[in-house]
Amino acid sequence: MRLKNKVCIITGAARGIGKATAIKFLGNGAKAVICDLDDAFVQSAVKDLSEYGEVTGFAVDVTKPDNIRYMVTEVLKKYGRIDVLVNNAGITSDAQLVKMTSEQFDRVIDVNHKGTFNCTKEVVTAMIQNGAGKIINISSVVGISGNFGQTNYAASKFGVIGMTKTWAKELGRKNINVNAVAPGFILTEMTMKMPDNVLDMMKEKSPLKKLGTPEDVANACLFLASEESDFVHGAVISVDGGLVI
Repeated sequence: MRLKNKVCIITGAARGIGKATAIKFLGNGAKAVICDLDDAFVQSAVKDLSEYGEVTGFAVDVTKPDNIRYMVTEVLKKYGRIDVLVNNAGITSDAQLVKMTSEQFDRVIDVNHKGTFNCTKEVVTAMIQNGAGKIINISSVVGISGNFGQTNYAASKFGVIGMTKTWAKELGRKNINVNAVAPGFILTEMTMKMPDNVLDMMKEKSPLKKLGTPEDVANACLFLASEESDFVHGAVISVDGGLVI
C-alpha cells in the first residue's frame, strides 16, 4: 500500500488519465478526491471508483479559484490535510497559427496553464502547514518539442514545465516535491475516436511502435506520489514510448 491513507486530489479525473490515476491511487490505499467540470461525469466516476476505495467528488472549474477554494476547504474539513495534488485537468482547441482565434488561445491557456497555477496556489498552503506534500503536474511531450497546429496547447504545457521547475526551487525547503509527467500519444476515449490511419501514424512515430495507455501515465504518477520518489524533484518524466529522445 504505497499511498496508505494519503489524501490525494486529482483534477480532470472523471475519465481518461485522471480516472486511471484515481484507480491506481485508490488501489494503493489512498483516499481520492476527484474533480472535473461536469457534475454528471463526476458523480458517474465516483460511482465507478467507489469499488476501489474511499473517493469524494466535486464539480470544479479550475479557471475559477472560488470553486477550487471550496473543494480544498471541504477536503480539509473532512481529512485535515492534503498530501498529493495531481494537476491533470486540460483541454485542446487546435488550429494553425494563422487560423487560431484569441478565444481559442485564451481558453486553453486559462485551463491548462492558469488552472494548474490556481489549483496549486489553493492547495500548497495546506501542504506547507502539514510539513510535506507531493505536487504532480501533467504536461505533455508537446510541452517539450511543440506540435503542428497546437500553439496554444504547446504554450500551456511548456508553461506547466516552467512552473514545475520554479515551484521545485521554492517549495523544496518546505519538504514539498514538485514534478511533472509528460505523456506522449495515449490511447484515451478521445484518441480512440480517431481514424485508424491516424492512430497508425501515431504508433509509427514511437520507437516502441505502439500507443501508451492511461495506466502507463498513472504508474508514473503513483511513483511520484509515493515515498519512493522522495529525492526526485523538479523532474519531467516522459511517458511517451521514446517519442522525444
